Amino acid sequence: MQPENITLSNPLKSRSDLHKLVNELLSAVSPFFKKDASRVDLANFTAHYGQQVANMETFSRLLWGVTPLLAGGHEPEQFSFYIQAIKNGTNPAHADYWGEVAPCDQRIVEMAAYGLLLAVAHQPLLAHFNEQEKQNLWQWLKQSENQDIPDNNWHFFPILVQVGFHHCGMPNNADALEKHFAAMEAYYLGDGWYSDGPGRPRDYYISMGFHFYGLIYAKLMADVDPQRCNKLRQRATQFAADFIHFFADDGAAIPFGRSLTYRFAQAAFWSAAAFAGLEVYEPGVVKGIVLRHLRWWLQQPLFDRDGVLSVGYSYPNLIMAEDYNAPGSPYWGLKTMLVLALGEQDAFWQAPELPLPRREMEHCIPHASQILVHQHNHLWMLTSGQLELNNFVNTEAKYCKFAYSTRYGFTIERGRYGLNHAAPDSMLLLSEKDGYWRGRRDCQQVNTADGMIFSRWQPWFDVTIDMWLLALGDWQLRVHNLKTARELDIAEGGFSLPNRPLPQAQIQLTSCLLTTATDTSVIYCLSPQQRQGEQVLTPPNSNLLFAERAAVPLLRGELNAGTHLLISAIWAGDTHKFDVHACPQAIISDGVVRLVMGRHEKHVILESIQ
Repeated sequence: MQPENITLSNPLKSRSDLHKLVNELLSAVSPFFKKDASRVDLANFTAHYGQQVANMETFSRLLWGVTPLLAGGHEPEQFSFYIQAIKNGTNPAHADYWGEVAPCDQRIVEMAAYGLLLAVAHQPLLAHFNEQEKQNLWQWLKQSENQDIPDNNWHFFPILVQVGFHHCGMPNNADALEKHFAAMEAYYLGDGWYSDGPGRPRDYYISMGFHFYGLIYAKLMADVDPQRCNKLRQRATQFAADFIHFFADDGAAIPFGRSLTYRFAQAAFWSAAAFAGLEVYEPGVVKGIVLRHLRWWLQQPLFDRDGVLSVGYSYPNLIMAEDYNAPGSPYWGLKTMLVLALGEQDAFWQAPELPLPRREMEHCIPHASQILVHQHNHLWMLTSGQLELNNFVNTEAKYCKFAYSTRYGFTIERGRYGLNHAAPDSMLLLSEKDGYWRGRRDCQQVNTADGMIFSRWQPWFDVTIDMWLLALGDWQLRVHNLKTARELDIAEGGFSLPNRPLPQAQIQLTSCLLTTATDTSVIYCLSPQQRQGEQVLTPPNSNLLFAERAAVPLLRGELNAGTHLLISAIWAGDTHKFDVHACPQAIISDGVVRLVMGRHEKHVILESIQ
């Protein structure tokens, strides 16, 4: 649907362009404001925390756009509604009071927006509040100080509330700051990387959570907490050197992990870096990352009726949503609009937009067990060892595939029976000859070194797979040393292509090549254990980047009980760039697999499977 009130042709080159976009995004929601209410009701589906809190969430997330406008000297349209809604929601005597919070309450998440609002825009806001209304607001937000919360990035929400209290002159609690910072220190990994709680993933919550909030703190609390602020800035600087590899030249970012419906929050870190004056790259480079990313998103069909953001990734798609994705959840993407808090004369806005700096083709991040590969017109990532312990929907598809791509996305499961429903792209799937498929989930062992990622995983207790992932030029290579006590069907997939136009398939005994006029995706079997090429079509709405069915090139085979060595080469990208003669070779000798492509070579030393 073409939204009527979002200017998709907005060039997004200047501060005024971004100002216009934010106003349009906010105005698209204003018809759903309820008179004398403090919530916004956008749709008739909800999250695990129920409709009332979901509606409060929608209102609160709009503040991530409202606050930068106010801080930059502009009032949003319907400003009187925002003022009255905050008064009503924090007034215990009002019928639409937001209520007392419980442990692990979603309302604590949303309190962070009010902390930033009080920190950078308290004057235009509180000028409309009397003393009792200020007291109500303080009392409601104060609930975040000592309430039990999940042991992850949530610790920053009460911290931002305290930052807001400090800047607007409300009583604040220094002990609460210390408690929550101490909790997060326990899962700092080094080199700028955190996990999102003990043993948790290293996904976009590290950038749009830890470092986004940490840089806001470093900017706003430098005068009262300089040592911690310096540490937060140093860590963000280290992280930026890795995170820049998540962005392609066209502005797209690697789709990976949960909460992808927050969309352009993927670039929130760079807006916070500009806001904090982090001197990590030239202002024009950071400006280019933010604006190209937003321009890429405006090219996607991400809106539904009248310009309201949908739940989904590049298009409306509830199938990929988490338990906590309510109708207004996508408006967390407005965090990236923080750069509007910077004045027109700031270096960010004055600098000419610059392209990404020159980066090595292959970049390894040991703390995240990831390797980023910058192929021409195709950015992709190899990864292992991450798992969301809360088991949100499609956890394996979002975290456990072998590779993720800015150009081809990934597919999510639509059912375990039948290979086409089991999200076979970038996975090795196994079945006990009954049509039910299992792939990699948790890993018993992971090691990232020498440009390779090793993982050991067990789809059954008596099936163990030692696996090596690596890149050789723009080819992805996988080595599986598999020991099984049972007979299995196996299927291994490459990158998926849109099934419109229908790709031409070249299927052979040891390969499957899918090609269109613009795109090619291929998988080759390089091992003595031969596997048959095959094409599989997944259901509509299974790929996050395109709604049509996805075509996946596969290798299919059967395994008897015993030990098997499987080696695969995968390539995807511009059709005119594909060279079948460039496919690497595998030379196996004395427990060593030599992977050779021209003058380039890498070795995998096979380990015995215990």
